Amino acid sequence: MNFEAAKITVTGDISREKVEKAGAFERLKLLDNKEFPGRMTSFWKQPSTIKVYVAAFILLVSITGSLLTEESALPVIGYALSIAVGGYSLLYKGFFNLIRAKFDMNTLMTIAVIGAAIIGEWVEGAVVVILFAVSEALESYSMNKARQSIASLMSEAPKDALIRRNGYEIKVPVEKIQVGDVMIVKPGQKIAMDGKVIKGTSTINEAAITGESVPAVKAETDTVFAGTLNEEGLLEVKVTKLAEDTVIAKIIHLVEEAQAEKAPSQAFVDKFAKYYTPAIIITALLTAVVPPLLIGAAWSEWVYLGLAVLVVGCPCALIISTPVAVVTAIGTAARHGVLIKGGVYLEAVGNLKTAAFDKTGTLTEGFPRITEIVTYGEDERHLLALTAAIEKGSQHPLASAVINKADEEGADYRSIQPDHFQSLTGRGVMASVNGVSYYAGSPDLFTSLHGQLPDELQEKIKAFETEGSTVLLLGTKEKILQAMAAKDPVRLSARKAVKELNALGMKTVMLTGDNRGTAETVGRSAGVKDIKAGLLPEAKLKYVKSLRSISGTAMIGDGVNDAPALAASTVGIAMGGAGTDTALETADITLMADDLSRLPYTVKLSRKALRIIKQNITFSLALKALALLLVIPGWLTLWIAIAADMGATLLVTLNSMRLLGINNKDKGSV
Repeated sequence: MNFEAAKITVTGDISREKVEKAGAFERLKLLDNKEFPGRMTSFWKQPSTIKVYVAAFILLVSITGSLLTEESALPVIGYALSIAVGGYSLLYKGFFNLIRAKFDMNTLMTIAVIGAAIIGEWVEGAVVVILFAVSEALESYSMNKARQSIASLMSEAPKDALIRRNGYEIKVPVEKIQVGDVMIVKPGQKIAMDGKVIKGTSTINEAAITGESVPAVKAETDTVFAGTLNEEGLLEVKVTKLAEDTVIAKIIHLVEEAQAEKAPSQAFVDKFAKYYTPAIIITALLTAVVPPLLIGAAWSEWVYLGLAVLVVGCPCALIISTPVAVVTAIGTAARHGVLIKGGVYLEAVGNLKTAAFDKTGTLTEGFPRITEIVTYGEDERHLLALTAAIEKGSQHPLASAVINKADEEGADYRSIQPDHFQSLTGRGVMASVNGVSYYAGSPDLFTSLHGQLPDELQEKIKAFETEGSTVLLLGTKEKILQAMAAKDPVRLSARKAVKELNALGMKTVMLTGDNRGTAETVGRSAGVKDIKAGLLPEAKLKYVKSLRSISGTAMIGDGVNDAPALAASTVGIAMGGAGTDTALETADITLMADDLSRLPYTVKLSRKALRIIKQNITFSLALKALALLLVIPGWLTLWIAIAADMGATLLVTLNSMRLLGINNKDKGSV
């Protein structure tokens, strides 16, 4: 049972009716996972609110009747009916809990209401029930409002799609669409499944996935996602994932899991409530019994005060103080392209002091271009083809740059078949061509092979690096054949994000395996405060661990490379999760678009959520402590007790709901 996501998972061959019957005690009503409940009913029209109207009306009629008629049993019957209507669910749960010796807020309130009726305080008992029902309705409404962030995501993807099969175009439910089917998406329609465009060009609004409202242009071979909107052109899309494996389905699943995971402050509250509730019951009992026994005080007066202590001590506001804020914040973040995998990470982001960035593909665009080539004694085009053929087996962004350059120059690298390809982690690659072993990689790789590099080459490398270029060398164990300079521009969003993080008082660090010259040029352009260059993956891991030992540290990368450093940080943050399953699965937080400006937004949202959680706990405990102090002079009444309890619940609910209003336009002012 995932209460925060309002979801129950049942395995086995069992009907919905039987599950509902099993949950009859909690009055559960079930919807199939694929059914969307639609728009929420207004608070004033909710069934739980209508119940309050009826109970309040009966109470007013009964009070009027008691003023008009003396010594009649009818008003008392009216009060009892008002209590029954307004407090049916409360009393039902309370009685069962009493039988099972389970003491929660329902038990406390049931004892208080029954006690009030026994000592003749019918009006106050009825008012307590009605105000508690209002409080419960508000609590339920706020949780449902927070859950709507997931329900709205579920409604983004269509339930069927136009599929071409055997020359015919037919509408097929998404659960029956297979990988390889061709989907026809007309202008103005939402895309039902993840896939690759095989025909057509269009602009796609991907806000449902990435939170980015600016449409993305999609053409042949580009990936499109379920739940996104085709704005202009007619597209034919080859389906690449089943309905349950689409990006939006994974987001929904991960956010539901995240909302169920308890934050550290919630775990503290739960532990505190475990001792708090019995303490309140003992305090109420002592209040009711000790003064009459020790000093002969009036039993009716002190039993009444004891009942008021039970009401004021009801822990409902304290119990919802954290989950309602966590659920709301995680849902709000998901709607704006930030996937936070649990309350523990939501809180951790708010306490971060350091942000460590990978360079390539994170601070830079990740698409370097070869800007200059220097060849030593051989044909430039042939060496370019040789480098491209070797790099074809590598996943490094520089490999793509070399292949793109070879395509531009018409270098025939496809006819070259390298053997014995080997990746030299953090330094380059090696492969054999016609029995000769060639190396392509960093100057450090060739220093380890040759010793000191020629002075002329060292000067050229230094000049490239001063310009902010990364140097790629090609050679054998005997000689160097070619030097290439590649530039990877810094993202515009990176400069803005780093500037905002610095303004938030965070230390920003760039970690890269690139050379010092290039690293400093990129780092200065991005605005990071500290630069660590020439780091192999194990060195990055070691440095992230050292940062974490001092303060909360986030590692921001692409979710594929630097996995050890992402795992070792306080919070691992992956870029561009919409395009990679790895990012969705491995990172603690995923920025669904390649937009680093979401990072300061997330930090601010988390800090605001932390402030609200602390405020909620303080409000709920302070109001109750203040009301309990009124026991000493004997001023505490059931009216004051329920006002304190309801006031605390109202405060924490409305305070948490403020997180719903934070949208992407507020990135700079959360």
